[in-house]
Amino acid sequence: MVCAQPDRARTEGLARRAGDRLVALQREADRLASDERSVLNDLRKLEVERQIKAEQLKQADAQVAAVDRDLGAATAKMNALEATEAAERPELRARLTEMYKLGRARYARLLLSTPDLRRVGQVSRTVAALAKMDRDRIAEHQKTLDDLKATRATLETRRREAASLRDAAQKAQAAAARAAQAQSELVRDIDRRRDLNAQLAGELQAVQRKLQAALRDSGSTTETALALPIKPFRGDLGWPVRGEVRRALGRATSTSGILSNGIELTAPDGAPIDAVHDGVVAFAGTFAGFGNLVILDHGSQSFSLYGDLLDVAVTKGAHVDRGQPVGSAGPLPSGGTGLYFELRVDGRPVDPLQWLRKR
Repeated sequence: MVCAQPDRARTEGLARRAGDRLVALQREADRLASDERSVLNDLRKLEVERQIKAEQLKQADAQVAAVDRDLGAATAKMNALEATEAAERPELRARLTEMYKLGRARYARLLLSTPDLRRVGQVSRTVAALAKMDRDRIAEHQKTLDDLKATRATLETRRREAASLRDAAQKAQAAAARAAQAQSELVRDIDRRRDLNAQLAGELQAVQRKLQAALRDSGSTTETALALPIKPFRGDLGWPVRGEVRRALGRATSTSGILSNGIELTAPDGAPIDAVHDGVVAFAGTFAGFGNLVILDHGSQSFSLYGDLLDVAVTKGAHVDRGQPVGSAGPLPSGGTGLYFELRVDGRPVDPLQWLRKR
């Protein structure tokens, strides 16, 4: 049977809309592919940077370990010298005390105590050598201690500097790893969105083929052929009314305090409320908590709800086209006039602002 002209025009309109949306999805797919190439390029750069930072950290660790070894050796040497000094301290202290009390007279007494004047020269040289040995011993001991202290201080400074470099390298490596992880997650998100885009485009292409076949077959169509799935139109649905968002998703209602599954839009009293997508009226009437309510079934467990209406313009079971009025804006429980709007996809509430066209 040949369908009426309005049915054919409606089918042609749905086919055009499906085609337009397919073009938009293809543009989105191209943009996602471009974004992924850019992100993958950035990720490769980050991986190289992460490897560089890891090598710098490895070198910094090696530098700290080398300084620790040198510091340990210097400390051990100083401890050994201090132990030797402690062992010789009594004798050295006694000699220093005697030298302090007697001064150079100590060596003169040694010289005068020599009975054989012929050995005066030899004793004189011995006395001078002993005096020099005492002085050199004290000076060498002090110099060694001072050198070790200076070496240890230098090594401590080097260790602090090396540790600081290691900490900086460690933080830089961690930052590079976090950046690479974030880019990897972004790639996974883009892949997920590309998969979803391909899935939605496939669904829309299947419907478009049915519509084109219906048009070829003299426009003979069914309700299934006339229905476009709502999922491919995420972000492209028209607004049910021109107004501002008064209450966002998840905000508690002023009357019950219960978190809302939808949003409130402001609108003048009596302003027309339009269907955001083609569907069949599943409910039209008064419902507790929603006032006058219209529910449109968009198939695949997807629904749009229009509540707090002043009046209802459709009846249950009727097919409603996108943009067709379902009622008019009425008084809101929170005050003023407007619309309560809710969107459910796969039977679960979603944020309508993620599905409505940006404006």
